[in-house]
Amino acid sequence: MTRGFDKPDFRYGPGHRGVDLGAAPGVPVLAAGPGIVAFAVPVAGRDVVSIDHPTGLRTTYEPLTPALHAGDPVATGTVIGRLSAGHAGCPRAACLHWGLRDGEDYLDPRSLLGTITVRLLPV
Repeated sequence: MTRGFDKPDFRYGPGHRGVDLGAAPGVPVLAAGPGIVAFAVPVAGRDVVSIDHPTGLRTTYEPLTPALHAGDPVATGTVIGRLSAGHAGCPRAACLHWGLRDGEDYLDPRSLLGTITVRLLPV
């Protein structure tokens, strides 16, 4: 992760409405969960894919070259596109901006990953 989630204090306030994940251009981008592609079009000069999930949440992924179209169903792990270079402020060759919304409320998409337990074992 090259940049974390920073929830804005109000709807149009400053913040970072997702997380940025560093990777190589061209790597496949996978759906975080099952749903229906809401749109797969350029927004502000970058291709964006948004998926509406049965839970009422929406995930967004950018910049990528979409492999799907609006209305296409996806399962968890479906390749939805390939990562493109050109995300402003990315310290790597490419970064995926991954977002999550519940209606108009932005959430940290890492919450979809669940929790892990770290155990330190004696050496």
